Amino acid sequence: MINQPPVDLLIDQLGTDGQPVSRYCLCVVAAKRARQIIEQTAGQSTSSTDVIKELAIASREIADGKIKCVKD
Repeated sequence: MINQPPVDLLIDQLGTDGQPVSRYCLCVVAAKRARQIIEQTAGQSTSSTDVIKELAIASREIADGKIKCVKD
């Protein structure tokens, strides 16, 4: 479970014009970004002390406003 950043903040951050997105949309966006991170880091060796979960990185990027939800 994600504690930091709070899920409510992530939902508000992904929304547009004051309209929050659904929790389902948050899950889809975060999972898609986490898979992209996994693909980018595949083959790179990481030390056991520097391991940060991909979903945590994705949630921080969403909270920072680096990731946006675009409806097709």
